[in-house]
Amino acid sequence: MSGTWSERAQEAMDRKVKPPGSLGRLEALAIRLAALQETLEPRMDRARILIFAADHGVAAEGVSAYPREVTAQMVRTFASGGAAITVLARTLGLEVEVMDVGVDAELPELPGVVDVRVRRGSRNFVQEPAMSPDELESALEAGRAAARRAAEAGVDAVGLGEMGIGNTTAAAALISALTGASPAETVGRGTGVDDHGLAVKRSVVEAALRLHAPHLSQPRTVLAAVGGLEIAALAGAALEAARLRRAVLVDGFISTAAALAAVRLDPEIRPALFYSHRSAEAGHGLALTVLGASPLLDLGMRLGEGTGSALAFPLLKGAAAVLREMATFSQAGVSDKPGQGSP
Repeated sequence: MSGTWSERAQEAMDRKVKPPGSLGRLEALAIRLAALQETLEPRMDRARILIFAADHGVAAEGVSAYPREVTAQMVRTFASGGAAITVLARTLGLEVEVMDVGVDAELPELPGVVDVRVRRGSRNFVQEPAMSPDELESALEAGRAAARRAAEAGVDAVGLGEMGIGNTTAAAALISALTGASPAETVGRGTGVDDHGLAVKRSVVEAALRLHAPHLSQPRTVLAAVGGLEIAALAGAALEAARLRRAVLVDGFISTAAALAAVRLDPEIRPALFYSHRSAEAGHGLALTVLGASPLLDLGMRLGEGTGSALAFPLLKGAAAVLREMATFSQAGVSDKPGQGSP
């Protein structure tokens, strides 16, 4: 058999005991996984949800319906297993690793939480860049290191997740800066702000884009100017996991903003990125369109934490199993479509 891995996988899929294309997008997923892993027997046995947590200086502008302390409180909830993502992970048999990249609180040693803190929260990007260049590199490396740990442990896929009060504002600013879209298109209600809060968020993003306009020509400077520590770590994780040929399940709005930055840093990572769901957050559809991405699920969710990544993983697992284990027409002794022939 010759051809690229995608071509070989397509040929193998077409010989399976079913009408061609009858498994729809599941077939395309299987072919992508075969190409990513460079095998006609792809496996999706283990997944690890990587949750990066950090606070945001821009939260001081009143952009969230929740106080900044919630970031630290949720990290404790992840550790105790009571969060939505930890419930889903237990139910679906997934691993979870939480990274404190920049929580603005003194946290005790917690089970399942890795301290990779760069600083206690990003700076308020309405007044100054969110991160210095060195801080950005440290946050990117925190994500890369988490992806390496997962790969070294034998994980087949990593799911991106995050926690950080104020991070929908940072994600909206990042998407606007990378695409040229207006804040009216990218800013949404996040944790549930009212109309006044929405107007505040949009004005904050507009102000940040004006302030940092001279520094928004490159993805690194954009990340440093209006991103966040956990968003940079997400981008680093996507870049490294893709390099290591692991499937990357991109969660919702925040993770997609990070994925957009990662793709701008290295377009070659695109084949490894699987977009798990369409978030109800405003601006997510725009980012998906820019990325040419078609999400696997649409459940009206907007929680974050990697919940969409967790729910989408069984689709990848099923797709891999179909290509790996499903019989061909000849193996099953089933007559193929007239004129098609069977191998």
